[in-house]
Amino acid sequence: MSVQIGQKAPNFEVSKWVQGMPTNFDQEKDHIVLVEVFQVNCPGCFLYGIPEAINIYNKYKDQGVRVLGIATAFEDFDKNTVENLELLAKTGETVGETKKALAMYGKSSDGKIPYKIPFPLAMDNLVKTTGKPSPQIVMEFIKSQLPDFDVQPEEYRKQIIARVEQYMMSKEYSAGTFDKFQLRGTPSTILVDRKGILRDVSFGQSGHIESMIEQLLHEG
Repeated sequence: MSVQIGQKAPNFEVSKWVQGMPTNFDQEKDHIVLVEVFQVNCPGCFLYGIPEAINIYNKYKDQGVRVLGIATAFEDFDKNTVENLELLAKTGETVGETKKALAMYGKSSDGKIPYKIPFPLAMDNLVKTTGKPSPQIVMEFIKSQLPDFDVQPEEYRKQIIARVEQYMMSKEYSAGTFDKFQLRGTPSTILVDRKGILRDVSFGQSGHIESMIEQLLHEG
């Protein structure tokens, strides 16, 4: 099933809540919901993504905007773990590349994040991948990345299918929320309006989230 902007948002997937009360899109009726998807071992997430989400939380939390954080993993499965997320939530302690980058940019001298994450935090649902992915899953992934795949020459299509199969088999885990919303990396944001409709999915430093929230607030 491919997720569409302007359609009802399917619920995200979670294996464990490490901070705050469990919730999901269908439980947040009448709230605007911003989900910040990050990896524990992702410097950009801690330098830009999460601070932006904290800003939005502080500014709009009394206006019916909910901010949630979901830690995912599509690489570095040894570092992007629920244990490291729990450590982060309890002590602010960072790991790996995040720790290095915070020190390099003068944001942290003790390996801890220089802020407190005030919103609920959960771990994406990671499922160990075994064997060959189904042709349907392969095609869904390809079409989310290459909408004009069907009109490409046959030889090219075969190469792409082989590459995607190889990529999927090389991943140790598939991550439920990351895959369901066809995210391209971290940090990413998922924005859902008060009626539960998916309004935006963005990757990287977008800078437009706040103006979109303002717009959704005015929709009443």
